[in-house]
Amino acid sequence: MAASPVPATKGRILIVGATGFIGGFVAEASLAAGWPTYVLVRPGSDCPLKTSVIEALQEKGAIVIHGVINDQSLMEKLLKEHEIEIVISAVGGANILDQLTLIHAMKAVGTIKRFLPSEFGHDVDRADPVEPGLTMYKEKRSVRRCLEESGVPFTYICCNSIASWPYYDNTHPSEVLPPMDHFQIYGDGTIKAYFVAGTDIGKFTMMTVDDIRAINKSVHFRPTCNYLNMNELASLWEKKIGKVLPRVTISEDDLLAAAGENIIPQSIVASFTHDIFIKGCQINFTIDGPNEVEVSTLYPDESFRTIDECFDELAFKVEKDSEGHDEALKSNPVVEVLPITATA
Repeated sequence: MAASPVPATKGRILIVGATGFIGGFVAEASLAAGWPTYVLVRPGSDCPLKTSVIEALQEKGAIVIHGVINDQSLMEKLLKEHEIEIVISAVGGANILDQLTLIHAMKAVGTIKRFLPSEFGHDVDRADPVEPGLTMYKEKRSVRRCLEESGVPFTYICCNSIASWPYYDNTHPSEVLPPMDHFQIYGDGTIKAYFVAGTDIGKFTMMTVDDIRAINKSVHFRPTCNYLNMNELASLWEKKIGKVLPRVTISEDDLLAAAGENIIPQSIVASFTHDIFIKGCQINFTIDGPNEVEVSTLYPDESFRTIDECFDELAFKVEKDSEGHDEALKSNPVVEVLPITATA
């Protein structure tokens, strides 16, 4: 059943990349907040997973329009035709520079009140990862400079890390549970980072889109409740699963070697992991410039979901998966359980 009509007082929002991990949370939060929500879908897309995501968003009231952001004339037409006022991009790394064409289209239309480019991570003007991650950040910096020169109002969302166990080998946090056999600890495990649940990324992002205090600023997510290092994450997870796991050190040299292999995208993730947990890119600067703000100072009454709460849910899933596995073994006793050996 489609959602009830939204109030006419809220401007229309176009979300690019709504079928992705971050884009999905943003789209869900936009619909939940009552915004008229449009999602841009590439013509001819027949991926079953993306199709199911789109259908689920449509059932909640999202309006699908077809197009690609690297076609300026088409985007100008769509922005005008649907009277879009706010654009949010959550495109992946391979499409970062396509946003340059989108910016030109928004400038030409002249009616866009806010653009949130695909950031949703570190402050790319502050972080300085090794290659190949640096190339992606340079592309994001070029999008920032183009946007700033265009005159289109913007907000940069710097939400830091996803609230899950941080894997460095491009294992996506949405696809796996924290480890059950051993921990991989980066360096000495004492460098802290900020972790934010996907639902909170969506919620706080949507709160900024029409907040005049966030115009032309970087909005940083630094929840003190989720300010943790690798050792603290490991200890918390051990409490949830009721057992102590061995720790394997992934050294700075290990991460630099993985980055140096230049295998995309694994090497990019390794370079970011090195920047976070070896160089401390999330915590080695203060937020005190005129064009930046911490999200909790904007919305002091809004709370973040804690890592503790997120790990509760993940531990429950581990238990359910284990029960299902045990039942499968009973019904199929020839299944052999293979031991997992922890290696550095």
